[in-house]
Amino acid sequence: MRDATGMAELVRTRQISAKELVEETIEKIERLNPELNAVTSTRYEEALCEADRRDFSEKPFAGVPFLLKDLGQEQAGQLSTSGSRLFQTYRAKSSDNYVKALENLGFIILGRTNTPEFGFKNISDSSLHGVVNLPDNQTRNAGGSSGGAAATVASGILPLAAASDGGGSIRIPASFNGLVGLKPSRGRIPVGPDSFRGWQGASVSFALSQSVRDCRNLLYHLQTCQIESPFVLPELSYGSLYHVKDREFKPLRIAVLKDSPIGSEVSEDARAAVEKAEQFLSDLGHEIVHLSEQPLDGVAAMQAYYLMNSVETAAMFAGIEQSFGRAMTHEDMEPMTWAIYRSGLSIPAHLYSQTLALWDQFSHQMAQFHETYDVLLTPTTADVAPKHGQFDQPAERVERLLAMDSLAMAEQQDLIWEMFADSLALTPFTQQANLTGQPAISLPIYRRGDGLAIGVQLTAAKGREDLLLHLAEEFESANQFR
Repeated sequence: MRDATGMAELVRTRQISAKELVEETIEKIERLNPELNAVTSTRYEEALCEADRRDFSEKPFAGVPFLLKDLGQEQAGQLSTSGSRLFQTYRAKSSDNYVKALENLGFIILGRTNTPEFGFKNISDSSLHGVVNLPDNQTRNAGGSSGGAAATVASGILPLAAASDGGGSIRIPASFNGLVGLKPSRGRIPVGPDSFRGWQGASVSFALSQSVRDCRNLLYHLQTCQIESPFVLPELSYGSLYHVKDREFKPLRIAVLKDSPIGSEVSEDARAAVEKAEQFLSDLGHEIVHLSEQPLDGVAAMQAYYLMNSVETAAMFAGIEQSFGRAMTHEDMEPMTWAIYRSGLSIPAHLYSQTLALWDQFSHQMAQFHETYDVLLTPTTADVAPKHGQFDQPAERVERLLAMDSLAMAEQQDLIWEMFADSLALTPFTQQANLTGQPAISLPIYRRGDGLAIGVQLTAAKGREDLLLHLAEEFESANQFR
């Protein structure tokens, strides 16, 4: 399959038209989506019109068909449901800065992809749109929250699709679907104008891809130094991203951890994936160091993450209630969403401030860690994609979730931990980079005997996507991707 960079070159050199690419992609969506349930809304007529009328001559992704994630990433006039019944007919009033930047790069947006309600899960199974099937095995979930995006790329509908990552939502489906999944550094990608702090900077939009070349090209052209943003990051130079092989690149010091940061079980396949990666990196001359301790307190980090999520959800629903002109009830949303929302109402401001200060301490600790180690290597996920229904909440717990208002604050947070416990055990490696703002990438180097994929994750210091992409290309060029 052609990657997006190759498609754009064909359009610029007039070997194929943008309209032909759009028509090909529409045909694939119509043929494959009934089995995947990955695409939730489309704008085919508008896309075909754009393909005919727009000038793509100087665009790096000239005429390349693209899909947005149906969570944020708003495009004027188009449906934007966030996987929620509350917004099943809502249409965005304007395009956000991320979407405007994509359009300016030459992408033609064909529609939106499936996601869990408000992106709270590491699987995609909203009550509004239903489950997203893993293309390799339709009894399993494609992951979340960018599950629809991952399924469209893994199935070959597109070589590149928009995604976002607030706790692993790019890297987790990348692991399950055998894709390249980069979460950029905090402050790297355009935000606003309506929301600048997505989950206090934990959430960042980017994409899922099949090739490192597309990942690098998109990062270079999409990156920004956005002065009005609360998180400002200097841009990466062209040379740092594209001329790595022209420089003398010293061997890197790579720390390796295979154990879960929260003490949960890690499958033998996930461990084998890391061992395969470390052997390859060692053969390239990099220094491998096996760590005996986690660099951060993983349980404390997740507790801080859940507390943030509760408060930000309560703030979100305060705005929703103002917009709707009425109070929300549990019938408006899924039980998990209700529980997170109601728990956020009981958290005092001073505790929230202290929690965000703890995030800063985690960031400081990881900055010190990367003074010794260039990169941290872990599994991306602890196992392969889960079966549909694997994380369904038992009826007794659902009753407690709906009765969240009757619990004290500490009991509420304990219940939220319990609610996520099984799913977190599958994906305990990804959230820390969201708290600290570091870049992390999942690479598709391993498949177990039945063909199901598990990725390995590389994490670097904030701002050092160049290191991650350099290593990713080493794997790809040596045919290590599976």
